[in-house]
Amino acid sequence: MNMHSPRPPVVMSEARVSLVGALMVLLGPVSMSLFTPAMPELVHVFGTTESMVKMTLSAYFAGFAVTQLVCGPLSDAYGRKPVTLAFTVIYVGASALAVFAPTAELLIGARFLQGVGAAVGIAVSRALVRDLFTGEASSRIMNLTSLLMGLGPAIAPTVGGLLLEALGWQAIFVFMLLAGLFILAMLQLLLVETVKRDSAQFRPRTLARSYATLFGDRYFMLASAVLGGGIGAFYTQATILPFILMDRAGFTPSQFGLAMLLQSGPFFVGGLIFRGVMARVGSKRLIPVGIVFMAVGYTSMFMSMATLAPGLLTVMLPVAAFTFGVAFIMPAMSTATVAPFPHMAGAASALSSFLQMGTGFAGGIVVAVIGDPVIGMMVVVPLMGFGAITAWAIWRRLPEPALARVVMPPATPDEPL
Repeated sequence: MNMHSPRPPVVMSEARVSLVGALMVLLGPVSMSLFTPAMPELVHVFGTTESMVKMTLSAYFAGFAVTQLVCGPLSDAYGRKPVTLAFTVIYVGASALAVFAPTAELLIGARFLQGVGAAVGIAVSRALVRDLFTGEASSRIMNLTSLLMGLGPAIAPTVGGLLLEALGWQAIFVFMLLAGLFILAMLQLLLVETVKRDSAQFRPRTLARSYATLFGDRYFMLASAVLGGGIGAFYTQATILPFILMDRAGFTPSQFGLAMLLQSGPFFVGGLIFRGVMARVGSKRLIPVGIVFMAVGYTSMFMSMATLAPGLLTVMLPVAAFTFGVAFIMPAMSTATVAPFPHMAGAASALSSFLQMGTGFAGGIVVAVIGDPVIGMMVVVPLMGFGAITAWAIWRRLPEPALARVVMPPATPDEPL
């Protein structure tokens, strides 16, 4: 099997990779969070059921999760840039389709295609980082990407709620369409190819061997399980919170958007603290801090949902605690999923992302089967979180793969674009 060249012919700086990576990953979480304030409203707009409207989010998850397994290896085989641009075009087209969707069924289809298009961001961005950096340099970039992933969803529900009240639900998808066009233009301008194209990487036998290797690697699978439980809980509760806060607690769409700042705001603050401390103590030593906050958040969530009426503090304070903790685990664990696999970084990033989205999708399905969003928030989300904590407790005892300790010469953090 042919290998990628050890260093690409043109190297982007750490700052430029951080910016490009942020642009790539923002589409996914923003497209999910921006839409959530409109979900209760669409039940009345389309004259349909709550379950049907929830399918718009489930379809997005499905497209996002499954496509991870394709776009990552595609970028290994045919290059990071052309694959990223092609999937972003799909996202733009799907956003335009959603604006004019006359029925809930067509909106579900458009949301599925949006998920397909947005899937390229997380899968390829991590592979892009691995092409050029590893070790603490990789964790710095992953941290900055995580910060922006937190900032985007923090603002998106507020923007979505305001757009809904001022201009109607179609305005939310117009916003997505314009954002997709802007990101497409910026990627065309800034993204530089970082791998040597090798079409053999996308042959069925090669793909099967790559994924078999990853599935059989305990270090990779446990690191992915930590991310799957922590990030998957985000995605699962995205299907729950609109119906708890708006239907049960009586929030307006704009109030719901502001309340969601207690989800993504602590994540953003946690990422800033992580970034300031990481250089002195190292990224892996900060993981236990995140684990403690996650445990506190999930425990208090179970207790508050079981004993108290839904409200801003009873719902969102536990969410704030565990999201603050997740910010401390994401950079090192994201690096751990791709660092040992430089020859198939796209496949490793894709499978890890698939497991995260797949966990969130499965959690949403379980909540839908349960039927009561309060019970779902009380049981399903904490179980996912404690699964992540258990996976970390096992992962930390494993020996570190040799390739994970190899550090390529990084660009300095303040190097210009």
